[in-house]
Amino acid sequence: FNRLQNFQACLGIPLPASTQWDKVEAGADKIYPAFEELKRQAAQGRVVHNDDTAMKILELIKQNEEGRNPDSRKGMFTTGIVSVTGPATIALFLTGRAHAGENIADVLENRDPLLPPPIQMCDALSRNFSGCGKVLLAHCNAHSRRNFVDVADNFPDQCEYVLTVFEKIYENDALCKSRGMDDMRRLEFHRQNSGPIMEKFEQWLDCQFQLRNVEPNSGLGKAISYALEHWEKLTLFLSVPGVPLDNNVCEQILKRAILNRKNGLFYKTLHGAYVGDMYMSLIHTCVMNGINPFDYLTSLQIHSSEVFKNPGRWMPWNYKEEMSALACADSPLPTEHSELAA
Repeated sequence: FNRLQNFQACLGIPLPASTQWDKVEAGADKIYPAFEELKRQAAQGRVVHNDDTAMKILELIKQNEEGRNPDSRKGMFTTGIVSVTGPATIALFLTGRAHAGENIADVLENRDPLLPPPIQMCDALSRNFSGCGKVLLAHCNAHSRRNFVDVADNFPDQCEYVLTVFEKIYENDALCKSRGMDDMRRLEFHRQNSGPIMEKFEQWLDCQFQLRNVEPNSGLGKAISYALEHWEKLTLFLSVPGVPLDNNVCEQILKRAILNRKNGLFYKTLHGAYVGDMYMSLIHTCVMNGINPFDYLTSLQIHSSEVFKNPGRWMPWNYKEEMSALACADSPLPTEHSELAA
């Protein structure tokens, strides 16, 4: 807002940062039920991805400096959550002291108890775990692969084999997508074509330590230890239908939060962070589902009263149907004269 204020001042147009905030907050007051509904529907997803990135909130930083923080935690994060539901893919951004595992646990509190446990995809960082015990936990193969990429210059021969393994696995997954396979057919395809590759790969990983080909404390040794330690969760796609190979989709949406951090540097208050999360979540959910976010946000504000009454009918993927229904309801019934004229 300050940057826009200074830029507009150069053009001779007064646009105070406070005025910009007033407009943004007024818009948020009209549409926030859609954001809360988006979180509720995200809890019903069959696959949920999560990760987080650092963020600054001046209000919380001041609490830390003055010793008014109710607990000893000083970190601040923006959590990205991607939930794959039946009709759509939902993107959520949640900013505050809570880390990714705590945020996804809060979201899943709204899950229908009759639904089966969702698949949670994340990397193996401890703060990504929900700890609620109500998920099938899977880990990111791209993260494991990256560990080997980082040491490839020092261990070219060994890493060449590892990267070839991951290349074949991803080729198989791309083939499943290109053929339009459902989750069960994809699972069977991976079992037949990727299973033997991963079994041989696990044996190779074990042999590196058993034959003392690799020093455990070396870069390659740590990459191997990570893969072996999390092997069951890295290969969950071979035993459970619908498990993705990686968490890339969540890391991609976090680039939006990182770009926001680079542009704005920080949030002033927790309330400001909530408003920012609301707009980013609604906008990026629109983008992920091929919906025009400008049209969607405009429609929410125009029909704010209806959004408050039934926010579930004003999601990005169904709001046009609701608008059509309202238009039909508002249209007057044709009179006898108008029918004759027609």
